[in-house]
This record gives sequence, structure tokens and C-alpha cells, in this order.
Amino acid sequence: MHVTRLELRHLRRFQDLRLDPAPGLNLITGDNGAGKTTVLEALHLMAYGRSFRGRVRDGLIRAGDAGLEVFVEWRERTGRSGDDERHRKAGLRHTGQDWTGRLDGANVAQLGDLCAALAVVTFEPGSHALITGGGESRRRYLDWGLFHVEPDFLPVWRRYSRALKQRNALLKARARDAQLDAWDHELAEAGEPLSRFRERYLDLLQVRFEPLLSDLAPALGLSRLEYAPGWRRDEMSLADALLLSRERDLAAGYTGVGPHRADWRVMFANLPGREALSRGQSKLTALAALLAQAEHHDQIQGEWPVVALDDLASELDRHHQGRVLARLQSSGAQVFITGTEAPPGLPSDFPVHRFHVEHGAITTC
Repeated sequence: MHVTRLELRHLRRFQDLRLDPAPGLNLITGDNGAGKTTVLEALHLMAYGRSFRGRVRDGLIRAGDAGLEVFVEWRERTGRSGDDERHRKAGLRHTGQDWTGRLDGANVAQLGDLCAALAVVTFEPGSHALITGGGESRRRYLDWGLFHVEPDFLPVWRRYSRALKQRNALLKARARDAQLDAWDHELAEAGEPLSRFRERYLDLLQVRFEPLLSDLAPALGLSRLEYAPGWRRDEMSLADALLLSRERDLAAGYTGVGPHRADWRVMFANLPGREALSRGQSKLTALAALLAQAEHHDQIQGEWPVVALDDLASELDRHHQGRVLARLQSSGAQVFITGTEAPPGLPSDFPVHRFHVEHGAITTC
């Protein structure tokens, strides 16, 4: 998978910008504050429906404009042999409150359908939160990966999300037991398979995650990904857990158990837990998790997702940059890297396509 055209309008400092990237490594340089990261934000927005730096309404739209626009064209394989490709395109307009989207010339009703089309894995200064932050980012990590490799996952996820919304509304309204019974059943019917999808996916990632982390941070020792489903699944079904928590949920006004409270963590042989990780170790652990996800995507879909690395030189030392870039070079992935200059760990034989951002414009070097 590689992007052939990226356009963005009214995004942060940019009025209008177009980038025609090449396969392989695309290096985007510029002074601090020039807007390099915004280019990667546009890609991330199309793939996730949000920026990695926050919500659209939190400063992503250029001051004075009503909304932003992102347009992406890309090529992707249609078979593992790589002999066949198809050309795709997607567009998104977002006001911070409402959005409209198109995919391959047709209107899109669900933002998830748009996001599931283009696969982008992003490593940026806040990525350590995948390991040290709250559970929402780790659930999103699992769900995003499943959207792209498991076609039966999205309908289950939507069914669960819809049932959860309905049950929470009834809890706030202090509904009767008979009304809650119906939505407990629906939530359990969707939640049990949703949890199995996630746990099985995490098990598959383990095979790739462990050697990656051992290569990047050998001092951490052997590692294991451990899934927590969001209720005591080893003791009871989700239906029973919902029934047992009903009085507590009615008092709180929301559902306190289920896959929406799920989480996962990394267990280290040489550390008591993630709380003992240094910031640098957290970054390397998060990077290993993201690369494991990209490699698994390649195993299932026959190609790597697009890889976006924001300010790589400030996030990793030269040694780790070199190891990561060498792995990406051998993968054949399309890679975007931002920085004030070329990363010092860049392999000498890695072909680079260079762009420079300055004064609200981007030029080819």
C-alpha cells in the first residue's frame, strides 16, 4: 500500500497543500513549527478519524475557516502475489462537529468505513501513552488492527457500541428491569464475540511483538501481552456480570463492566510492571507494538500499511533509528519521516525522496 497523492486544505497553518509521495522513504524536513507534523496528521486523520494530537475541534482547523478537507489517493494490492493493484481515493471534510466523506466516488455513511480503507501506522512523540496511558488508546489499537484484518469484526463492534449506548441511556433514565433485560441480552450477545476477537488478535501479535521488543530493548527481557476482558470472564458470562452489576450501574448511570472496559498490558521478565519503565523504554515498547501490528497486517493482507514516523530523530537515538529504518527498508513499506534534517541513523543505501516545508508550502528537494 502506498499513497500517491495527498491534499489538505484549511488544516492548521496550511491554506492549501499537495504532496505527491513516492514508494519507499519520504523525508519531510523543515524548521520547528513549520508544519511538518501537520502533513502526517492529515494521513492519520483519514485513517483514524482524528489527529494523534487531539480532536478536530481542538485547533486542527485553520483559524477563520469553517472546516478542513483531506484528500488521499493510494494504490493497494488485490492479491498476495502483488501482481494486481487497485487505485483508491478518499476524501474527508470535517467542521469539528460534523463530517462528510467519500470513498472511491461514493458517499460514506459511517466514518468507520472511511477509516478502514486506508491503513496507516503512526509513531509520534505521544505514542508512549499506548503503554503508559489509559486503556482507551489500547482498546483503539486492537480495534483498528481488527478493522483491517478481520472482516467479521466491524459488524460485531458496531452492534456492541449501539447496545452500550442504548443501555447507558436507559440507566440514566432509571429504566425498569424488563427494559434493561433486553439490552443486557443484546450487549452480551455482541460483547462475548467482541472480546474473543480482541484476545485472539492480541495472541497473534505476541508472536511478532516479542522478537521485535527483544531486538529494540533487550534489557527488558522476555515480554508477554496479557488481555483483560473488562469483567471476570473466568468466573462468569458477560450476561451474568451485567445482571450482577445492574444496581451499581443504575446508581452510576452507566455500564461498568464489559469489553468497553477491556485493557491489555505488557508483562516483562526483568521488570515488575509498566510503571517501572523509563520514558525511553515506553517509547520502544510502543514502537514494537506498532511494528508488530504492521507486520501482522502484511501477513494477512499481503502488504504493509503506510508507516508515519514523526520527529524520529528526537524520539530514538541513532542506534535504534538505524535498526528500525533497516527493518522498514527490508519490508518494502512506504514510510513518511519528519525532522529538521535527515535522521542520523538513516541507512546509506535507503533511497530517499525529500520534501521541505516552509512558509505554508511544501517543495520537492
